[in-house]
Amino acid sequence: MNRLGGETSPYLLQHVDNPVDWFPWGEEAFAEARRRDVPLLISVGYSACHWCHVMAHESFEDEPTARQMNDLFVNVKVDREERPDVDAVYMGAVQAMTGQGGWPMTVFATPEGHPFYAGTYFPRPHFHRLLQAVSEAWRQDREGVLTQGAKVVEALGGQTGVPSGPLPDAGTLALAVRNLAEGFDERRGGFGGAPKFPPSMVLEFLLRHGTPEAVSMAEATMEAMARGGLYDQLGGGFARYSVDADWVVPHFEKMLYDNALLLRVYAHWWRATGSVLARRVALETAEWLLREMRTPEGGFASALDADSEGPDGTHGEGLFYVWTPEQLREVLGEDDGAWAASVFEVTGTFEHGTSVLQLLADPDDRERFDRIRTALRAARERRPRPGRDDKIVASWNGLVIAALAEAGALFERPVLVDAAREAAVLLDDLHTVSRAPARLLRTSRDGRAGTNAGMLEDYANTAEGFIALYGVTGESRWFHRAGDLLETILTRFPDGSGGFYDAPDDGEQLFQRPADPTDNATPSGRFAAAGALLSYAALTGSARHREAAEAALGAVSTLAGRYARFAGWGLAVAEAALRGPVEVAIVGPPGDARTRALHRAALLSGAPGLVVALGDGSAGNGSVGDGSVDDGSGDAGSVDVPLLEGRGMIGGSPAAYVCRRFTCRAPVTTPAELRAELAN
Repeated sequence: MNRLGGETSPYLLQHVDNPVDWFPWGEEAFAEARRRDVPLLISVGYSACHWCHVMAHESFEDEPTARQMNDLFVNVKVDREERPDVDAVYMGAVQAMTGQGGWPMTVFATPEGHPFYAGTYFPRPHFHRLLQAVSEAWRQDREGVLTQGAKVVEALGGQTGVPSGPLPDAGTLALAVRNLAEGFDERRGGFGGAPKFPPSMVLEFLLRHGTPEAVSMAEATMEAMARGGLYDQLGGGFARYSVDADWVVPHFEKMLYDNALLLRVYAHWWRATGSVLARRVALETAEWLLREMRTPEGGFASALDADSEGPDGTHGEGLFYVWTPEQLREVLGEDDGAWAASVFEVTGTFEHGTSVLQLLADPDDRERFDRIRTALRAARERRPRPGRDDKIVASWNGLVIAALAEAGALFERPVLVDAAREAAVLLDDLHTVSRAPARLLRTSRDGRAGTNAGMLEDYANTAEGFIALYGVTGESRWFHRAGDLLETILTRFPDGSGGFYDAPDDGEQLFQRPADPTDNATPSGRFAAAGALLSYAALTGSARHREAAEAALGAVSTLAGRYARFAGWGLAVAEAALRGPVEVAIVGPPGDARTRALHRAALLSGAPGLVVALGDGSAGNGSVGDGSVDDGSGDAGSVDVPLLEGRGMIGGSPAAYVCRRFTCRAPVTTPAELRAELAN
């Protein structure tokens, strides 16, 4: 009996009709394996994974294969996005056994969950032979299998991770830039060869570092990504990665976390340089998020699939996005079709004569281009759309909240700030199961919360999003909620040596407690926590939060010289710590144009990690609101945002105070004066 019907994960529900007797991850599966005295077959993937679909079609939908799996194993299906802790510990085993990893991940484990054989994608004939061989080894060489499992667990448990060093200094950060320059692709942008992933966190660090070499690497990479096939030239938004070194052909799945991180860094590129391309890409990506990824509950869905249905009814990767010259002429006519083929590089860059659209240079005739692009997007909307994984992941929605709030403020688009606020309300109302102490659930779907506990990245990225939202809106609810989440980080996740575990101390006990300090597709939980802790310390003057952030950043010093690509967010946070970060307290009536002008001048500053507190100018110097103490029920003002304490208006005029470590310069009352202070 397939047991996935009651799950909320779209990935698990994709397998609900398989003839495989799937169990969701949980004690029931382990108990059944012990009862039957058979191994576990643990299959880990995610909904937008192309090769997961391939293995599902080849093997899990095949009756003979399913029968063999059911007879010989207890089969467990895991959504890696719902259970990143399970994914992490078994991926460590796969990499230890095979030297590589990926998804779908296939792990054979004892009924206690100890892995003894593992791999990734297996074609059906190979998979048949493997199932039989593993089962025979279990029956005929039980002692050897159990010994192998114990050795793997012992080896993984003995891993000490990245040793922590001192707080990074200016020399460490300069060393990281040199290390990045060694792997920089000067001709095509990005780092290393194929496949190329968008280095979002590294780009943020390079912009914050601000030297000509650093900014040049960031700009070259962001322009190349935005002009190539990685970026959807019709609809906005970025694909997961480029399969080639030239950013031409993407792996077509679109992930929420990539687009949140890239929206934020493109907005910061515009803030630093005024780049027209940066503004366009940031706004188009934000519009794509609202148009295609927003859910009825106000959150943001996890991913769009790489695969979709083609005109002949077959399914394949990228079919929604690619074009032939004939298809362009069919939609646009001969002249416009030929022009579009030239502008978008439709020269057979993908499979079967199709092409991924690129825009290597902006066309001279912008009006014609806009008309053609609108027509092509409308025609594409009539194609079968890729599937959408519409579960809400707290961590990734936290990234979106920060990106939309900042982009909305920078580009003066209130609709983006409103969307950030709605997503924050969803996380605060649905994903938060208690407030004292604050506890998060990782996922929800269709307004129904899942059961999986939040991981370190959920708390850290949600806190980061709430702090950014507070800085844009002045609504103190988000400042207080961030503090609640950070308190849980400080009490449930520390590893005893300055870092953090990725899973809470009272969560499910796996054979290993994951603690990866390095960035992957998103900031590592450790570095995300460091960033949020540092910002909160800047708003509160809390030595406890500052010291925890600095201790967590010790791993950056170890990684900077050789592995800077895997510490981008830690390096970005270290830049903020080195510069202060700068703290700006703005006090004045929220409806006063002078207050708004000071606020905007602060937000337009590129000071690394800058934090902003807004007070209404009343005697209590509370956050923007009605001046009352926030009881947690809404957006009322607060008298207890410490950065605002004792800072009032000057001669009846709104004022701005520029501070570092709560030591402030003389207040200023005009945007020009504030810009000068921030420039210093």
